[in-house]
Amino acid sequence: MSSLVVFEHVNLGYGRRRVLTGIDFDVQSGDFLGIVGPNGAGKTTLLKAILGLLKPMSGTVRRSMENLWIGYVPQRESIDTFFPLTVLDIVLMGRYARLGPFRQPGKADREAAFRALEHVGIADLAHSPYARLSGGQKQRSLIARALAGEPNLLILDEPTNGMDLVSERAIMELVRRLHEEDRITVLMVSHLLNVVVNYAKRLAILCEGSLREGAVSEMITRESLSALYGVEVQVAQVDHRLVVLPGANGAEKDRPLPVSGEGSL
Repeated sequence: MSSLVVFEHVNLGYGRRRVLTGIDFDVQSGDFLGIVGPNGAGKTTLLKAILGLLKPMSGTVRRSMENLWIGYVPQRESIDTFFPLTVLDIVLMGRYARLGPFRQPGKADREAAFRALEHVGIADLAHSPYARLSGGQKQRSLIARALAGEPNLLILDEPTNGMDLVSERAIMELVRRLHEEDRITVLMVSHLLNVVVNYAKRLAILCEGSLREGAVSEMITRESLSALYGVEVQVAQVDHRLVVLPGANGAEKDRPLPVSGEGSL
């Protein structure tokens, strides 16, 4: 597989404050990469660097594909619902990067937006007010917005945060389908380890300013997670799904393990 984005000896931070040190990893074409870590571990900082919004303090971030298009799905809470936008209005925003400055969406752009809405299963909501949607419907709208730009790489920031079990499973199955059937490279950022490990192929874990990455089968073991987080960890399978349980035998220490939120098991 070729690499879409490559980090080489990268240090990231703000001003003089360093957040992440010595980052070496890549996002490979055709991959499903999960990036996890507790709140404050540097997930947002790393994401900004991948998106090109934050320059490294040192080292190099390079894009190896000339025609790389990134579809970005932000956290739902970041979308201002004050303005009375319809779902179609939201999805059309995904065409702006391809339109260029000072151009208005045309027929082809509206057709691309409707195709994206059909693809995520909410074409019937195209003219509904975005603000009145459920959490799951809003998430599908934002995924459709990213798909409308016809991306090579789909990046999702905490896509299941705050969702109940049913909505969480539905969104993750949609993401899985986009990856497997549409062959879209997926990068998902989350603090919910139990969600990510059951869908991603590779895992990058941020902890104490550093990054460790590898295949999920290599990273999600009792020995590796216990050593990484300083917490006794158990890894089990329940109905063919991986479950990570922290703090076994009362051995929990100071560092939090990003295991679960509502419905994450």
